[in-house]
Amino acid sequence: MSLFAPINNLVSATRTKIHKIIAFLLNDSYDYYSSFYPGTQSFIIGKILNHLVNKISIGSSGLKRIKDTAPDSIVVFACKNKHIFDFLYFHTLLKRINGPYPELSFDLRFFFLLPTKQIGRIILSQLYFFFHNFHFKDIYAGGYARKMLLENRAGFISLIEEDEFYNRFIRSTPDPLFHLIELQKQIEKSVVIVPEDIIYITKPMHKNPSLGDIIFGTHEKPGRLKRVFTMLRQPDKIRVEVARPVNLKEFLARPEIQRLDSEFQTHRLRSLLVDILNRQRKSITGPVLKSRQEITEDILNRKSLREYLAAYADKTGTPLRKVNKKAAGYIDEIASSYSLRVINFLDWIFTWVFKNIFEGISVSQDEINMMRETYTKAPLILIPCHKSHLDYLLLPYVMYKNNMPCPHIAAGKNLSFWPLGPLFRGAGAFFLRRTFKGAELYARIFAAYIEKLLYEGFNIKIYIEGGRSRTGKVLPPKIGGLSMIIRAFLSGACEDLYFVPIYVGYDRVLEEDAYLKEIEGGNKTPENLKGLLNTRKFLKRKYGKVYIRFDTPISMNRYMEEKGVDLKKFSDPEFSHFVKRFGYKLINHINDNIVATPHGIIASGILNCSESTFTKKQMFARVNTYMNHLVYHGAYLSDTLMIDPDNAFDSVIENFLSRNFIELADEDEDEITDTTMLIVKHNKRPVLDYYKNSVICFFVPAAYTAAAIMEIDRFKFDIQDLVSRYNFLQKLFTDEFSFDEQISAQEQISKALKGFINEGILVPDPEYADTFNLTSEGLRKLKWFAAFLIPFFESYMTCLVFLEKEKTDKYDVKERVKKLLSFGNKLYRRNQVVRKESLSLINYRNAVNYFAKNHINGSGDQKRIDEYKEIIDLLSRRISS
Repeated sequence: MSLFAPINNLVSATRTKIHKIIAFLLNDSYDYYSSFYPGTQSFIIGKILNHLVNKISIGSSGLKRIKDTAPDSIVVFACKNKHIFDFLYFHTLLKRINGPYPELSFDLRFFFLLPTKQIGRIILSQLYFFFHNFHFKDIYAGGYARKMLLENRAGFISLIEEDEFYNRFIRSTPDPLFHLIELQKQIEKSVVIVPEDIIYITKPMHKNPSLGDIIFGTHEKPGRLKRVFTMLRQPDKIRVEVARPVNLKEFLARPEIQRLDSEFQTHRLRSLLVDILNRQRKSITGPVLKSRQEITEDILNRKSLREYLAAYADKTGTPLRKVNKKAAGYIDEIASSYSLRVINFLDWIFTWVFKNIFEGISVSQDEINMMRETYTKAPLILIPCHKSHLDYLLLPYVMYKNNMPCPHIAAGKNLSFWPLGPLFRGAGAFFLRRTFKGAELYARIFAAYIEKLLYEGFNIKIYIEGGRSRTGKVLPPKIGGLSMIIRAFLSGACEDLYFVPIYVGYDRVLEEDAYLKEIEGGNKTPENLKGLLNTRKFLKRKYGKVYIRFDTPISMNRYMEEKGVDLKKFSDPEFSHFVKRFGYKLINHINDNIVATPHGIIASGILNCSESTFTKKQMFARVNTYMNHLVYHGAYLSDTLMIDPDNAFDSVIENFLSRNFIELADEDEDEITDTTMLIVKHNKRPVLDYYKNSVICFFVPAAYTAAAIMEIDRFKFDIQDLVSRYNFLQKLFTDEFSFDEQISAQEQISKALKGFINEGILVPDPEYADTFNLTSEGLRKLKWFAAFLIPFFESYMTCLVFLEKEKTDKYDVKERVKKLLSFGNKLYRRNQVVRKESLSLINYRNAVNYFAKNHINGSGDQKRIDEYKEIIDLLSRRISS
């Protein structure tokens, strides 16, 4: 026996005893790591975390994305920069709601947040491993990370960190993403990476950092002091965003990814995740801001523009120096001066103003989220309808309040007056002239500015109607601005564009009186300081609610792909035709999102009465029929109509009485009942017509169909009997009401007839398909629908009577419309025109344009005039009888 045997036995026994002590202390497990967070912390830390989680909000869409993650998948959260608070926030929040919450971090250590007992076990475990292997163990080599993930313990990784990159690149330490890729290749279960970002500063970054940014960190990567200060002082301003998850199995299945080895797959995955988070942040903060001077220099120094300016100077014989000076002057005239100080100042003012004059702004958070999500892919071109000057303010205000950057807004040069002009420029407005005709250089500079905005990634808002609607209807599209934006896209300013049709509607518009004056032939009041000072009287009134609806964004790339076109190969006429059709598509989408208000429906019930005096019951018979039609066809209804329509209608009647639109036949009557006689004031009919027109688009197909049924004058008919007249009316009023060319007249008629059957106006014939019988009650209700067309019939008939008395081309279009308005007033005084609302400058302009396009310009076209007069007269008599 060796002399050293007793010593060896003693050492072995001591080692065994130490192993047992360590095993006892470690609970027979050596898997203790400071990167695993069990969630047990001190009372004080727990209280602080819970307080911050309660104060820092996360959107419902973000939570939904996390909850919708497949329960049988492995979840790993990913943040861009290495911040321990991101981990603690999601751990605390998601654990509370039983969601997949992170427990294992690949690059964070929680040593000082763990209980003392846990810290001791980690130290013992690492020392034990070190004395056996002479290096410390990590979560990869021993399979701990794999084990935790397979046990459905959610992980957490940071994508960009200088120290971690150094360790991976120089020391070849394991890359968490590489580990996840290798794990995904070995298992069937999907690994889902959820990119998240806690945005401490939602303001856009400036290109040139300030001294504060250098000391305390930038908006994108704030330093520790800035983060702590924001959490303690302004936690409600912090935004938590969750981007769309990345399924690692689907990512690795992409053909371009399969060809790469794991190392390069890791690089591509990291680039994808960083890009997703960058786009997500940009959808809230907007692109990096440059100064106005920097934007100007970038535009003027572009090679293509410099070549154009040189060619223009040579063509016009103007010295290049003068051309350059003129170009710089145009940019100064056009460009915005986007300023966060101005935006914050206007936010404070408009919050007070809008609360003072409106009862609320109705907007869908889901639609806002959809728009923000789309902005992560490409710039947005916002296409709202234009009913009021307040549109300029409301849409940016709503976006800003919902953590989206204010868009750049195309505004008429008439709004650049002091002091509003500088304020509007600071809020993102850029100004354009009403016409580019004869201003080649100005048009080229304006196009270059649009191109620059898209290149920088700004959202742009344009008014496709060209100006405010004075009639309440959505106007036909003006394609100039739309063409310029699409051409900028085709020139490579951005990879894609998303057009967002937007409906902005009001219970009551501020410009009501001004619109009435313009429709009746008065001159438009110019915008100036005096007009601004007079707006204080509006602050003393209430204007009901505002309704904003965002339609599904339309991708330009996808739309061209669906149409199978290459716009770069189009001639100018082909391009204009394409843009015009696209413009009508946007207008139709706006119409699809119109919100029916009680003001519009009551105005329709009043004006569509055949007499000026009627009972409340008679009016409500029409109102109820119109409501049934709206509900059947799935129209969007205002909040008040959804909650309590009867009370909403009664409130509108009281409002119209107080504003002297209608009056009681018996002024001594205290209470309005079904038998109360009401009188509509003739001079107020055009104002009521504005509100009626705000909902008229819902009733146009039904009105065309009803008029066609009444013309054939039979109680039994089939669909084919109506198609010819429907097409005629649709063409006649092409400048009044837009329609979808892809939906045939027969389809529109069929849809209208189904609504009539639902209302009891028609019954299907039991013997013949597509044949219908008119009920005894149906004829009366058909007239209620067809009555929407009467003012337009009167306007167009007045135009025909005027044309047959005038020589062809005696006046230009503008002068002819003025003469026509005077002529219409003369017929009204003679009682040959019944409806005062038909004395509309805009209706007359549309009528003159339509008849001119169809070669009816004066008395020399008597035969065609008689044809139209006969049809319109017959339809008018059938509806009014």
